[in-house]
Amino acid sequence: MSDVTTGAHAPFAAMVFAAGLGTRMRPITNTLPKPLVEVGGRTMLDHTLDRLAAAGVGKAVVNVHWLPDMIIEQVRGRAAPQIIISDEREKLLDQGGGIMKAMGHLGPDAFIICNTDAIWLEGPRSNLRRMMEAWNPEKMDILLLVAATATSVGVDWPGDFHMDADGRLTKRQERVVAPFVYSGFGVMKADLFRGETREIFPLSPFFFDAAQRGRLFGLRLEGQWLHVGTPQAIEEAERTFIRSVL
Repeated sequence: MSDVTTGAHAPFAAMVFAAGLGTRMRPITNTLPKPLVEVGGRTMLDHTLDRLAAAGVGKAVVNVHWLPDMIIEQVRGRAAPQIIISDEREKLLDQGGGIMKAMGHLGPDAFIICNTDAIWLEGPRSNLRRMMEAWNPEKMDILLLVAATATSVGVDWPGDFHMDADGRLTKRQERVVAPFVYSGFGVMKADLFRGETREIFPLSPFFFDAAQRGRLFGLRLEGQWLHVGTPQAIEEAERTFIRSVL
C-alpha cells in the first residue's frame, strides 16, 4: 500500500462497477459501454482508474458484462492500478452479486467501491485519499463519499442522505429533499458479505441497513461532483470541465 494514506486500516483494493447496461444513456450505449463514454477527453472508466492510481490503490477489480471486450481492451496494458477482470458476460449479477463474485480478489478487509458514471472536479486535496484516511472500522461498516445535492451537476433526484455533525448518514424520507447525494465511491467491510448465499442482489440495502445500525458514515466531497447518467448530462459535464480550466 502506498504511504499516501495515514490510516492503519486503509483499503488496498477497489471494486469498479463497469458491467451495467447503461439503459439511460441509450442510444449511445447501444454500441459503446457506458464506462467508455468520454468526458473531458478521458473515458469515465479512465477517470476512475486514474484517481485510484493517484490515491495509491494497488489493485482494481473491473467487472464486465455489456460489450465486455471493449472494456477489456481499454484497460489492457495499464500499469496502475493492477487490473483484474471479473467476467459477468453470461449473467449480470447486480452490484452486490458482482462484489461476491470478486471477493477472492478483494480480500478479507475493507475495499473501495466505485461507480464509473461519477466523476468530479477535484478540490484542494484528493478526495479518495481523504476518504481512505477517514476510514475507521471501529465505528464504521460503510463510509460513503457524498456531495452537495444543490451544487452537483446532473442530479435529477432530491438527494439521498442527511448527515449529522458526527458524519452519520440517514436515508432520505419520501417527499423530502436531502442535502447530500451518494457520489458512487465508498469503503465497505468485506465482513458485511460473510454468509451471503445469493448470486444476484443489489448493493443499496447494505447502505440502509448500516444506517439503521448507526454505522453508515459520510465524507463530504471537496470540489464539484458530476453525475453522467444521460446523454444530456454528458454535455453539461463537458461544459463544467471547460469552465474549470478557463
